[in-house]
Order: sequence, then C-alpha cells, then structure tokens
Amino acid sequence: MPVLKRRRGPAGWAALAALSLAPALLVPLLLAPVLLVLTGCHHKNTAQVSPPQALPPRAQPAPAEQPPAPGGNQPSTKIPVTPLPPGGVSREDLEYVATHVPILSEIGVASWYTAPYKGRKAANGEVFDDNALTAAHRTLPMGSLIVVTNLKTGQSSAMRISDRGPFVADRMIDLTIASAKAVGVYQGGLARVRLDVYQTPKPISTGGRWCVQIGAFHNESDAIQLKEQLLELYPDANVIEFPGENSFWVRIRPQGDDRAMAAYIAQHVQPVEGDAYLTRLD
Repeated sequence: MPVLKRRRGPAGWAALAALSLAPALLVPLLLAPVLLVLTGCHHKNTAQVSPPQALPPRAQPAPAEQPPAPGGNQPSTKIPVTPLPPGGVSREDLEYVATHVPILSEIGVASWYTAPYKGRKAANGEVFDDNALTAAHRTLPMGSLIVVTNLKTGQSSAMRISDRGPFVADRMIDLTIASAKAVGVYQGGLARVRLDVYQTPKPISTGGRWCVQIGAFHNESDAIQLKEQLLELYPDANVIEFPGENSFWVRIRPQGDDRAMAAYIAQHVQPVEGDAYLTRLD
C-alpha cells in the first residue's frame, strides 16, 4: 500500500576552504596562504556523468498550526532560520578544523545539486547559493561544520550543512556546485567520499525535530492516497502532500516532531514508489 520522501563569500575564502585538509597540510593551510594557488578544481574521471540533482523539494507550511493536545508539549511548526557565514565557512571554521579531530565520520556516495530557480531558499531558511561551500544531509543538525574528502582523489574541503537531502536511495550527501568542485565531484557527478563532522550546534544522537519524507511519486493521486492513509493511522500528526520537480511528495511530522515516532514511521511505511527518508528539520 502506498504510504514519505529535501554565498557567495569572498573568492579567497572559497579557495582556502578547498585546500586538502589532510593532517600533513593542516599547519601549512594556516601559515602559508600562498599555497592557495595550488588548489584548482581537480575532477575525477568516471565512465558516466550523472546529471545534477535539483534542490530537494521544500514542503509548504501547513495553513494553520495544529493546537497542542491537552497536557501535551507540541512545538511550533515553524523551524527557525540557521544563519551561516558568508560563503559557507569562515576563517574561524578553518582554524577549528585544523586544530581539532572529527567527532563522527561516515563513508558514502556524494552527488551535487542546484536550485531550479534563483532565490529559492534552502532548508536552513537562507537563499540557496551555488557558490557557497555548503551541503545537504538528511540527519546532521543544521549548521554542522564538516569536511568532505574524495576517497579517490584525496581532495577535501570544509563546508557547512545548510539543506536537507539527498532524497535518493544510496546517497549520503548532496554538494553545492562550489563544494562539488572543491572535492572533485563536479565533473563526474558522483563520488565515494568520507564525511568528517567537526562541530554541531546541537547534539547529534539526542533531541532534534524530525519528520519523514516519502517519495517521489509520479502520480499525484498516489501521494494523496498515502497522505489520507497516514492521517488515519496517525491522526495527531501533521501530514502534507506537495509537488517537487515532475514529482509529488508526502511529509509527515509526528506529534512533537518526535524522533522515535518518526523513525518508527519511516521503518513501517511502504510507498508504492520511492522510499521513506527519516529527516531532521532543525
């Protein structure tokens, strides 16, 4: 049965952040800016070129906020803006990465994406910028400081999480054009990478505000049918159906944006198309 599917800083900073952050180069990165000229956009060669993904669909807010259940603790449906440094990362971010070790690492496939139109906002509430060193991840806290390393070429760059996605199976992270060029993913479209988390504004393993995004559906009727089924199963949840690019999606936010309930829904939903993605909102 169908039952959810996501600045341009000064040119000098983008180039500085694109430098390889291998341990042997961390100190030179800070002490010898002249090495910036060595960084260009290296691209890996692949047999096939993956087309860029569009910006993950952004759900429209519900017309009205649901009142809290008696005695409950229902948060506002609005997610606050998470501001990022101009260009995605700052000098302080690079110094922090150079003097600390990762608190978490993941290995997976990276792709790159762009916005379907100018001025579209990313999930952090700011206007999406192809030229900013930022990325989309489904579950890391918004604003997390990370380093992405291309496991084939060794190219790496610091960046921050500003968006949600990728809503594609078997992909871990989506990069902006600037981030993709910095780590050698732009030309090939896909690459196996290591994601190192250095700093998060909120805890990773506890708390947070969560939802499940389901899709993509080719037929709007399938998305609407799933929405109706979810509303019957979870009457206290906020469920919406919304369009993406040539597709349709369903998003369910359990009461209180509770992580455990969202994870339960993601594990048990069985959409006729696409998949169910546990997604952090904040």
